[in-house]
Amino acid sequence: MNWLTNFVRPKIKKLVGAQPDVPENMWDKCPKCSHMVFHKELEKNLRVCPDCGHHMRLSVTERLSMLFDGGEYKRIELPEVPSDPLNFRDIKKYSDRLKESRAKTGERDAIQVAHGVMGGQPMVVAAFDFSFMGGSMGAAVGEGIVAAAELAVLQDAPLLVIPASGGARMQEGIISLMQMARTTVAVDKVKDKGLPYLVLLADPTTGGVSASFAMLGDVNLAEPNALICFAGPRVIEQTIRQKLPPGFQRSEYLLAHGMLDAVVDRRELKEALTKLLKFFKN
Repeated sequence: MNWLTNFVRPKIKKLVGAQPDVPENMWDKCPKCSHMVFHKELEKNLRVCPDCGHHMRLSVTERLSMLFDGGEYKRIELPEVPSDPLNFRDIKKYSDRLKESRAKTGERDAIQVAHGVMGGQPMVVAAFDFSFMGGSMGAAVGEGIVAAAELAVLQDAPLLVIPASGGARMQEGIISLMQMARTTVAVDKVKDKGLPYLVLLADPTTGGVSASFAMLGDVNLAEPNALICFAGPRVIEQTIRQKLPPGFQRSEYLLAHGMLDAVVDRRELKEALTKLLKFFKN
């Protein structure tokens, strides 16, 4: 019998009184400045650090609620695609990776398509979910972009795409690379109809996604300090064996070199998009 554990500690607890349980997720740490932010304050600030302005990643649901009037929108059901067309396996079966991601996120794949009203005007939005296999683009994501483009044409509404992706999904091989051409053709149909095609580049937007529909917007916007590139900075440094300039491939660097139209703070995004929609409408 441990006298301290079994006798002394219960007596002390009884004297002090039971302490209320404090949830562990009440505070979030900013990955850039390490500032601790109360989670309700962070949510109210759209997951932007109030201390340094760092834009943390948003879930798709948070993005859609933030953009549509009153946070109200309707999601569409996306076409089914073969789950594992190549029977791919590396350390783990691709089918098992999909099951894990679907269980974790509650979604079928890395994209959601919704429509509703933004700033009093109809809008179709296709948003990526980075938490689903790094937002990688396979056949399902390609189908999502095509479905979003077709819905925009059908509703005579502008299309906004919000990529946050590590690029093409390697487990689908050439099928994933084919989506680059498919998505490019899809957004061309929106443009041919004379409808605005807008892109908001979130952190990160890389690989085959950045090399296709993500850089084809009539207006290309980006969140602050988002990584936007085809090959990442580490790959480039290892290839050319030179140190890259500070901020290379970040939003502000691309804006300064003519690759973007604007870098917009998330808290000002809806207002900026509303102004753009009114401009195009007039």
